[in-house]
Amino acid sequence: MVDTYQTGSAKKADQQILVRPGTDGALACAVMHVLFRDGYADWDYLQKYTDSPREFEAHLSERNPVWASKITGLSVEEIEEFASLYGQRKRSFIRVGYGFARSRNAAVNLHAVSCLPAITGAWQYQGGGAHYHSRDLYRLDPTLIQATDHIDPNSRVLDMCRIGEILTGNPVDLAGGPPVTGLFIQNTNPAAVAPDSNKVQRGLRREDLFICVQEQFMTETAAMADIILPSTMFLEHDDIYTGGGHTFFQIAKKVIDAPGECRSNHAVNNALMKRLGAEHPAMSMSEWEVIDQTLKNSGYQDADLIYRKRGADMGRSFNEMHFLDGFPQTDGRFHFRADWKRCGPMHHGMPEFPDHFDVIDNATEAKPFRLVTAPARNYLNTSFTETPTSIAREGRPTLLIHPEDGAKLGVSDGEAVRMGNEQGEIEITLEYFSEIQKGVLVSESIWPGHAFKGGVGINALTSADPGLPNGGAVFHDTAVWLEAVK
Repeated sequence: MVDTYQTGSAKKADQQILVRPGTDGALACAVMHVLFRDGYADWDYLQKYTDSPREFEAHLSERNPVWASKITGLSVEEIEEFASLYGQRKRSFIRVGYGFARSRNAAVNLHAVSCLPAITGAWQYQGGGAHYHSRDLYRLDPTLIQATDHIDPNSRVLDMCRIGEILTGNPVDLAGGPPVTGLFIQNTNPAAVAPDSNKVQRGLRREDLFICVQEQFMTETAAMADIILPSTMFLEHDDIYTGGGHTFFQIAKKVIDAPGECRSNHAVNNALMKRLGAEHPAMSMSEWEVIDQTLKNSGYQDADLIYRKRGADMGRSFNEMHFLDGFPQTDGRFHFRADWKRCGPMHHGMPEFPDHFDVIDNATEAKPFRLVTAPARNYLNTSFTETPTSIAREGRPTLLIHPEDGAKLGVSDGEAVRMGNEQGEIEITLEYFSEIQKGVLVSESIWPGHAFKGGVGINALTSADPGLPNGGAVFHDTAVWLEAVK
């Protein structure tokens, strides 16, 4: 288990490797250096399925475990042992987590990790390869659900991760258009979950901004709304579910009637479209009818049949799932050499081959700690921060710190500390935790602001800087200072 601290999963692992945040790419490169150096590379596979293995091997020649040790904080011995273990087992499988995708250099790091099974040829074997997310398996026709046939190409598309900049009038984030003066918010809680939350909340408090929120709970965002529309829970409407970690497509029928005036997203969206004079076939269809027609348009079985079967396995053949008929590139090969300009507009300076892409918010003398805002085990999202059972299990917001770091600060386990950066500061309770590198802090989140003294939550410290090359939040890429509360 490779992570920044000992999670519940890491406790179950035979081996845990605790890296500094944002350095997974360096670890992957050093592992691949060893794979080439010690004869674990499958050259028959590399020549048949990859684009430039000899050039990549040469690129990695200086990216050895000694180099990676200085970047990751791991010992040379840890890296060598892990690389040897991986290289000796051809049926190795990597479950790629989501956490290290929340960093400024995440795309480069993910690419580096995805190269590992291509070096050893693990894709050839049953049980071998790697997996990040199953979304591409489902291939649903989005026409009815997203009205893709009615999209106006001149409409602005604004980045949710930059909502603080948008609402406070940054012209770049407004894409050259006028200020946003109205928000209709479903399925999210930006006052708490968006980065740079102090700026987000300043924007949400604008007197000229009208906010309508459809919600199941009185979240921080709902509390700031002009109008709140009560929403159904998942047991109170028909819906479909695509898995991230498995291959099954699932359909759920409504189990109970919704209380009071609660309505589903579909019902509210249809009513809103009618008020605005829009026309679309889905407006006159029930949720179930939209599901059924979407499945038919996608070439699948009808909704009733899949429901009776308790789901449908959307997994493809072994050859397709393991890319033995070729990878989804024009030349059919896995690409060690990345063409980042195809992936997004902010590609300048990104390394051609996997590397440690040092664009992260590094620790400095003024901000000597690196902060990770990992999800709490019982808080999948901020809906769970409103349920008494989840709150009881989590207790209160805490900040995990290595005991030696705490002792240097003169702060004991269980005491309050103040943490901050140029965006703001918060107060939080310290918890000594030895299974973490020195200089790394972890606050399992996302607690609502009112759970913190001062009413400010952890995302006051996370940056709205976009991940390269195509945007996205960088929740686990934050440098902070830390001091005792005097």
